[in-house]
Amino acid sequence: MCRVVDLQQAVLAKNDACAHTLREDLAARGTAVVNLLSSPGSGKTALLERELTLARSRGIPVAALTADLATENDAVRLARSGVPVKQVLTDGLCHLEAEMLGGHLHGWLPADTRLLFIENVGNLVCPASYDLGETLRIVLASVTEGEDKPLKYPTAFGLAHLVVVTKTDIAEAVSFDEAEFRANVERINPGVEVVLTSARRGEGDGVLVDRALAARDGAPVHIPVMTRKSHHVHDAGDGQPRDEGHLHGAVHSHHGDHSHHGDHTHGTDHGHQREHAHAPRAQDGGRPHTTDPDPDTVASGRS
Repeated sequence: MCRVVDLQQAVLAKNDACAHTLREDLAARGTAVVNLLSSPGSGKTALLERELTLARSRGIPVAALTADLATENDAVRLARSGVPVKQVLTDGLCHLEAEMLGGHLHGWLPADTRLLFIENVGNLVCPASYDLGETLRIVLASVTEGEDKPLKYPTAFGLAHLVVVTKTDIAEAVSFDEAEFRANVERINPGVEVVLTSARRGEGDGVLVDRALAARDGAPVHIPVMTRKSHHVHDAGDGQPRDEGHLHGAVHSHHGDHSHHGDHTHGTDHGHQREHAHAPRAQDGGRPHTTDPDPDTVASGRS
């Protein structure tokens, strides 16, 4: 077990180093990066499409990169906003990594981009551990997911700079208890802002763009308690964060066979070994290629 943990720490340490370099490079060119994390079906793509459309209407140079295990559906949806969009297919990998992201940005990201939104793989476990060099980390949860979501995923919510509640137009129908949700967020990440949104009704329109622009321009960003310590934090399984003496996020061992059975549309070895979780992946330099429906807007790459 010690060898497994040591390897996991090495993987995360390498990612942290890559993220640090990427953060400096993007900051030097004046680009703020927003890392969006959520479970599948949270309404992340619908909200992001509205935000991108709004940013474009305000003349803000913005771009988006979206990651999924398969299909380019989200990129096609986001491209309707008219901004540069790139799809990354992870071939089964459950998260993005900083080196992977850097490879896909190289040669694609427009030079004048002020805001870059990263729609991470729909997953609140693995992505929480990987710094992508972001300026802001935003965690989203829909009203259908339960008020105890922050307690079940303390690392994801505990490292957030902002928490966004989505689909508030159906909050009454699903008996969402906003006060309880806020209390649970506060328990995990004291002082973090919680905002309410509805892509259908337009509630909270512009919140992602406005917070990202403010951070880019030097406004104070919430500092989660977890990042004030030089420790990794494990999900303890009881809704409480647990320090484990690492740097960023959580080391999450996937015990047993971690082979990801099933079809992978882009069938390559995606680097998940049975003996350790989330081993480094050989990068392909982010080979971008243009896809329909809009060759000037949507690009696609495999990890």
